[in-house]
Amino acid sequence: MVKNKKRVLVGMSGGVDSSTAAAILKAQGYEVVGITVTSIKITDDCKVENSNSGCCNYQALIDASDIAEHLGIEHHIVDLSDIFKEKIINNFVEEYLKGRTPNPCSLCNPLIKWGEILKKADEYDCQFYATGHYARLEYDKRTGRYYIRMALDKTKDQSYFLWGLNQEQLKRTIFPLGNLLKSQVRELAREFGLKVHNKFESQEICFVPSNNYRDVLEQYSNQIDLFKEGNILFRGVVVGKHNGYVNYTIGQRRGLGISYHQPLYVKKIIPETNTIVVDIEEELKSYSLSASNINLMKYDNLDENKEYLVKIRYKDKGSKGICKVLDNGVLNVQFIEPKKAITPGQSVVVYENEDLVAGGIIDGNFEE
Repeated sequence: MVKNKKRVLVGMSGGVDSSTAAAILKAQGYEVVGITVTSIKITDDCKVENSNSGCCNYQALIDASDIAEHLGIEHHIVDLSDIFKEKIINNFVEEYLKGRTPNPCSLCNPLIKWGEILKKADEYDCQFYATGHYARLEYDKRTGRYYIRMALDKTKDQSYFLWGLNQEQLKRTIFPLGNLLKSQVRELAREFGLKVHNKFESQEICFVPSNNYRDVLEQYSNQIDLFKEGNILFRGVVVGKHNGYVNYTIGQRRGLGISYHQPLYVKKIIPETNTIVVDIEEELKSYSLSASNINLMKYDNLDENKEYLVKIRYKDKGSKGICKVLDNGVLNVQFIEPKKAITPGQSVVVYENEDLVAGGIIDGNFEE
């Protein structure tokens, strides 16, 4: 069946960004279909007044439906909670149990927000899929490849979380907000008459409504001694106790309860022995990292003679590095200046100026 090239499926979360994206596309002449996905099953416990938190945000479903009605567009609410648990939550828990710090949004985008929702786009006869992400989509006629560019509004740029999208997914993507500032989006929302134009913006992970990931670990893990006391080591000497290694992440300083003449940070997590290793800041720096699950976006390979801008966390300003994909598919990054607290489980994203070149999941320091 030929998909309608003027029919676009818009992911609607009930917030100002996705709602404005839908309104913009309708104003541009697209036939817009809205879709709202629930990542956790909605129960009667969710349907409480002022429920504005994370995945159980029942009010978000109401807001998305109201916006769709206001815009006069078709709207679907789809329960993807089972597959979300299988692919995202289970991975989240497993990574923490391995002593790593996962980035679930980077995994959710290619697997759920694009992987599963594009199946719905086919079902609803939509050629395109649009979201309220702050990012820009580009196409290089010379290489025949699609790639993502940082958003105009650098304070809202979300390209870091989108490194996993493949060419087929990008080919069908529209980012209506990529060339707009957040302030302009709110003003457009007001002009479109959207009631969410001044709605509060949540910063939490969608399935961690309490903003406490330990609750998720307790709920979904079968580990009895998840928060069992263990040793904190400083250069081979026990200097303190911790209340469960899953409570810590690489680079963490607070909550160690150790007195020393220099600040101490978590350097390594050893799940097998329930041990936290700490050290001074200088010892957390490394010149290299290795990463797996690599996705090449702008090019089909990396130029080993070129310096790229490399980010190892969302708020990272980025550092220059030499990047090489080894024969076994592992990405090796050699930084020009040392990086602090390279954290296994987090995403490493490679940029060429503002263009997203590649990304992957950090495994650790390359020399390890």
